Amino acid sequence: MPIYNKLVRDLIPAIIEADNKTCETKILDDASYRQELQKKLHEELAEYLATDNDTEALEELADLLELLHALTTVHQSSPAELELIRARKAEKRGGFAEKIFLVEVHDHE
Repeated sequence: MPIYNKLVRDLIPAIIEADNKTCETKILDDASYRQELQKKLHEELAEYLATDNDTEALEELADLLELLHALTTVHQSSPAELELIRARKAEKRGGFAEKIFLVEVHDHE
């Protein structure tokens, strides 16, 4: 009997039960939920970094996006508000589409 002790997606217990298995779960308090979301974010980022094709990469990016959406609620916000913040930052500082790699800055005083 495997022991997982990790945050899972909401439908995982039902999927387990549909497979004729049982599982033990608990509902986390807010502090533990935030901590587990952060741990899951690290886990999913590592999985993304380990991908070697576009299909796997997109699957892992979708998981990361789901976690970002969940984390916005932890910070009393929403995915829509997060997107507004992202857009404002992109307008002020740009995005990453131009692939600019800053090597060095020279101070000319």
